[in-house]
Amino acid sequence: MSDASTAAGKDVLFRPFTLKSLTLKNRIVMAPMTRGMAEGGIPGEAQTAYYRRRAEADVGLILSEGTVIDRPASRNLPGIPFFHGDKALSGWKAVIDAVHGAGGAMGPQIWHTGSTRAGEWEPEAPVESPSGLLDPKTPRGVTMSEADIAATIAAYAKAAADAKRLGFDVVEIHGAHGYLIDQFFWEGTNSRTDGWGGPTIKDRSRFAVEVVKAVRAAVGPDFPVIIRLSQWKQQDYSARLANTPAEMADWLQPIVDAGADILHCSQRRFWEPEFAAEDGENGLNFAGWAKKLTGVPTISVGSVGLSGDFFGAFAGQGSEKAGLDRLIERMARDEFDLIAVGRAILNDPQWAAKIRADKTDSLKDFDPKSLAELV
Repeated sequence: MSDASTAAGKDVLFRPFTLKSLTLKNRIVMAPMTRGMAEGGIPGEAQTAYYRRRAEADVGLILSEGTVIDRPASRNLPGIPFFHGDKALSGWKAVIDAVHGAGGAMGPQIWHTGSTRAGEWEPEAPVESPSGLLDPKTPRGVTMSEADIAATIAAYAKAAADAKRLGFDVVEIHGAHGYLIDQFFWEGTNSRTDGWGGPTIKDRSRFAVEVVKAVRAAVGPDFPVIIRLSQWKQQDYSARLANTPAEMADWLQPIVDAGADILHCSQRRFWEPEFAAEDGENGLNFAGWAKKLTGVPTISVGSVGLSGDFFGAFAGQGSEKAGLDRLIERMARDEFDLIAVGRAILNDPQWAAKIRADKTDSLKDFDPKSLAELV
């Protein structure tokens, strides 16, 4: 896409968006991205400045890196921040105050990593998951008891209540990418035969439904609740929870009925159709189908503004900047409501401001070295 055509169409990205108590100045969302640099799990001035820079540069909504709930083994790296305890919450209070001071809006992504690994580090307590599995063939940790499940649901609700109390604008529940909630969704990691498992995606959605219900009760009716979802898992990039629109409706509608206001639909490349039978250029993507089936607003995400997807970034590969024509076309027809941008904004805090000012010639290629620092 030429700079001229980007300039002509980019206004669709800068329309305001309002839902319940949330008003955003534009449709650009900073995607949640694990940084793992919070010493002792406590966000400090480096994190505060990192998020403030994006708020100062026209990002409509900032979603924090995954920040974990109060469970004994809820994180899989030592630098992942907590969203519990006085010190961590004080750190997050400084973050949201700075973001608001810069004219931005923000929500924490609340998270439990389940039985996943992110290296050799091990938490002090055994990892927990629906069935004590890392993936369909690999046992790891312990199977959650009824008491564990109840305590975990309560921990999500407490984190959400704290987010509202601290002054955040929304809260996002991480239910994607093979972590705890997604391990309940996926038959490959949920072999339970009690009320928390079952043969269908609707059966296995019960844990997510109860988490959303508890979060909704904790924050009240007007505070927006987002949940991030994906078909793919880090354990299996080809995994799918829903192979048809009907199966997707069975998965998503109970979550919406439980109180989710916005579905954040993660895929590797936002322009790819969700179901293979559709036309590749015009078929609805994951966020498009989620909106069509449930009627609630959706966030799309996946390789926005870059030539390569994020799996390559973790392997040390860079990506060239790419045009926004496909994004603008889809947003112009309201296929989805918001667009989350990950590596492009991680790499360049000024990304959204440059798009708004028609300075696309100054956009940067993605340098994987930026993953190791808070620019």
